[in-house]
Amino acid sequence: MANRGPSYGLSREVQEKIDQKYAPDLEARLVDWIILQVGGGIDRPDPGRLNFQSWLKDGTGMPSHSPCHQTLPPLILMEKISQFLQAAEAYGVITGDLFQTVDLWEGKDMAAVQRTLSALGSLALTKDDGQYRGEPDWFHRKAQENRREFSEEQLRQGRSLIGMQMGGKSGASQSGMRGYGMPRQIM
Repeated sequence: MANRGPSYGLSREVQEKIDQKYAPDLEARLVDWIILQVGGGIDRPDPGRLNFQSWLKDGTGMPSHSPCHQTLPPLILMEKISQFLQAAEAYGVITGDLFQTVDLWEGKDMAAVQRTLSALGSLALTKDDGQYRGEPDWFHRKAQENRREFSEEQLRQGRSLIGMQMGGKSGASQSGMRGYGMPRQIM
């Protein structure tokens, strides 16, 4: 894990593109949201990707009375990250929005961590089950199903209309078109 040296060539270009996706303004919003969700009693990390990563990965982002504040072996901390991801998936975050444990642990893709936390915040806001604390404009509401029921009378009226989507003789057509470069034939 910690035995990786600097990357060069294509690997470096890919890592730079991944690093560019990290949003410092989103980091500040996520820190505020996490502090509200936990209920306060935790210290705010200094701004920056590395500080945000260490705040999340070692359990400092947990309440001060949490057992995570004790010095735990790295394997236990990684297991706690994995348990968080399983809980987020059980809550309803789709698998494609979840980061991998090593993304947070090694700090290789902190933008993916931000996306997961944003998806969790959006889902909590959308579900409106009392689990969300914070400003309602911090996250987007997910689209919800809006089924419509039509009566038989409305369906019958809709069948009698012929719209231009069904085709017609007076729409735009390619009749009379010639190939490119062909002269116009006037007789």
